[in-house]
Amino acid sequence: MRHPPRSVLLAVTGAVALVAAVTVPVVTAQGATPACTVEYSVTGQWDGGFQGAVTVTNNAAPVSGWSLGFDFAGGQKVTRGWNAKWSQSGTTVTATNESWNGSLATGASVSAGFIASWSGSNAAPTAFELNGTTCNAGAEPDPTDPTDPPGPGDGSVPALHVAGNKLVDATGTTRRLLGVNRSGGEFMCVQGYGIWDGPVDDAAIGAIADWNADTVRIPLNEECWLGLSNIKPEYGGTNYVNAVKDLVGRVKAHGMTPMLELHWSWGQYTGNSAGCSDVHATCQKPMPNMQYTPAFWTSVASAFKDDPTVVFDLFNEPYPDRATSTTTQAWQCWRDGGTCPGIGYEVAGMQDLVDAVRDTGAGNPILLGGLAYSNDLSQWPTYRPTDPAGNLAAAWHVYNFNTCANESCWNSTLAPVADQVPLVAGEIGENTCSHSFVDRVMKWFDDRDLSYLGWTWNTWDCSSGPALISGYDGTPTSYGIGLRDHLRALD
Repeated sequence: MRHPPRSVLLAVTGAVALVAAVTVPVVTAQGATPACTVEYSVTGQWDGGFQGAVTVTNNAAPVSGWSLGFDFAGGQKVTRGWNAKWSQSGTTVTATNESWNGSLATGASVSAGFIASWSGSNAAPTAFELNGTTCNAGAEPDPTDPTDPPGPGDGSVPALHVAGNKLVDATGTTRRLLGVNRSGGEFMCVQGYGIWDGPVDDAAIGAIADWNADTVRIPLNEECWLGLSNIKPEYGGTNYVNAVKDLVGRVKAHGMTPMLELHWSWGQYTGNSAGCSDVHATCQKPMPNMQYTPAFWTSVASAFKDDPTVVFDLFNEPYPDRATSTTTQAWQCWRDGGTCPGIGYEVAGMQDLVDAVRDTGAGNPILLGGLAYSNDLSQWPTYRPTDPAGNLAAAWHVYNFNTCANESCWNSTLAPVADQVPLVAGEIGENTCSHSFVDRVMKWFDDRDLSYLGWTWNTWDCSSGPALISGYDGTPTSYGIGLRDHLRALD
């Protein structure tokens, strides 16, 4: 869904919850200040792979270009990275600056991350060199993750899996995902204002549960999660990841299913229906990218793979159909990625992202939205990616202004999909400040025992959001009254 103007978002920044930065101290020999210091960490690990990060601080004279070198001792191999040009020869890894982060003044730092494979052991490197100068003066790196991944919960939130065309729990009972979207994590950090839009404390999440919601969809930003250099450190990387984990924990504490979805992503697109010309993750792009999105999902999946209550929604609203000349090209781009007509960056297809998740060992349910901003599922079954876990569901979005916004279209295009796989309306809404349209959507989905989530639990103008609430205590707008009363009336 598109978001309200920045002027609206600025009005709510005073209520943002911030997370304190987490750092790993560097101990120097005899208290001396080394010419450079390097902090190395493993921020996520799974069978056969891990995500790592380095932060380099230059304590000597300013440099206009840098090259960091270190050796792996456990057979690790770097497969991709960001914020630096990564290469590896034998055991030696080299990270050199990008064109935009080469200057390091005295006392300045730069961070970069990577994905690597490992087998047998994942020993941390013990020596680092910056432009040929030994760093850390004998310091011992600390590779430990400062946070632990969430556990599987206390049993009050179901661990879901796909059975035929239904989502079911461990007992085989059909479960519907009924609730709201909690927007904010996709835009606040990249705009430099915080992590969440409005409060996400226990009282605020409890207010969602009070509507009888059982699911909260949490939009995310890949640059913020990965901690890329354009994100303020206090809002990105470890701080952002910890904030997401904390919110997931609070959602579960109130008995609701957390759904994590990638909303805004990197990649410059200026073609038909472009939301922005920025290469950074500041708007909805037509498709995810190979540069960062597989790394994002590798990291997210590794963080939550031991928590089967978390659902993954891989990409918010694909629209390669606006860039390509034929529907076939659009669906091929959607599934296979690569070089897609009309899109200037290398696309990560849905198969690439499913593979990234499953390669971590995560078996969590995965949702995949179709074309036309997830409003077109007409060929979803034909182009459905392969999933070794057999745990895929179709995601669909609908607003009163979409093309497929009437029962005739739903009967002809949605019903056949719902006969084959679980169907989740990840976003439903209208821009009328009323609820007559979503009432029709909910009835159609109720009649078929399907899932839906209202957009959005934020205090925006309901005609530009649309917004369900006027206060984070759960006070509904005239539009939100429809969803609240309907959820409360369900058994």
